[in-house]
Order: sequence, then structure tokens, then C-alpha cells
Amino acid sequence: MSTKAFSIEDGNLQNKTLISSRTVLYNDIDMTFANKPSGDVYKKSDAAAVKQAIKNLLLTSETEKPFYPSFGGGLNAFLFSLSEDFDEFEIEERIANAIGNYEPRARVKQVFVSYNEDSYNINVTVVFQILSTQETAQVEVALARLR
Repeated sequence: MSTKAFSIEDGNLQNKTLISSRTVLYNDIDMTFANKPSGDVYKKSDAAAVKQAIKNLLLTSETEKPFYPSFGGGLNAFLFSLSEDFDEFEIEERIANAIGNYEPRARVKQVFVSYNEDSYNINVTVVFQILSTQETAQVEVALARLR
């Protein structure tokens, strides 16, 4: 709680307690584009909306979004380097930078990367905090080459 006088016109705020709270709700369209019986599309809200946005961000390749050449996680670039030069720390850093730069609703807490050498795929789990609710959620992304 802050009790400061911001200007002379505000008066003396030293004796008053200012309490302010704002609930931010996040809404997004469900990317399956399934429609309700009423004809409207389903929506995702709060944690589900942020999870969907992070997954889309990580699976978007750089230069894929018009007018935003650096937008995206660019994880698909690692699909063609799944050999002995695999570097999980580079993936963790790229994920943290992408979410930090392009998803203001979330803060990355941890990133887990596991590489399956036999099937040439990468499983990524991102644990993040939703800033408006302080809720912790996670997104799992699987990257695999198609043969």
C-alpha cells in the first residue's frame, strides 16, 4: 500500500489508504476452431489462453510471421540438428528469450528438455507463472522429424 501525495491538487494522501486491485482476464479463440451448437467458436480463458499462446509462439519459426521476422521460438530449427551437436541449453535459452520478448502475460520459471536418441525427437516442458494470477502452469511441446 502506498500513501504518497502525487501533486498539490491531489491533496494530502498521508492519512488515507489507497487500495487498488484489477483483475485481468485473458481470452483467446480456441485454435481447433470447433464451433458450439450456437454457431460461435469456443474460447479459451486465463491459464488456457496463455498456454495456447506460448505453445503457438514456440512452434512458430522465425520469419514465419509477416512484419515480425524475429517473432517465434524457432524450435523447428533443432529438428535437423538432432545428432551429437544437440545442445539443450541453447533450446532453454531460446525459449526463455522468446517468452520474455513476446509473451508479456507469463514469466518462465523452468524449462526441461529431454532428447530421445532412438526416435530422434525432443520433448520440451516449460513451467511458467501467469503474471495476473500468480498461477503456475506448464506447456509440453514435442518436436519430431517426419520421415
